[in-house]
Amino acid sequence: MKHHHRALDSFGKNVKRHREGKGLTQEKLAEKAELDPTYISGIERGVRNPSILSIVRIAKALGADSASLFEGVRA
Repeated sequence: MKHHHRALDSFGKNVKRHREGKGLTQEKLAEKAELDPTYISGIERGVRNPSILSIVRIAKALGADSASLFEGVRA
């Protein structure tokens, strides 16, 4: 069993909230961010630790500020 870190869980929930708010599927977000859909899924589930470049790509694809994806994220 993989261990989830609460920071990754919180970050993933923020990505999902933003994505759903824009009416995007994981596949469409992945396409816009030039990332793999399974990678987006892993981020949203809190099992992937995205790189800074991936975070910037996701934020841009969502039309969001990168900082907004970290709302409520604690170490």
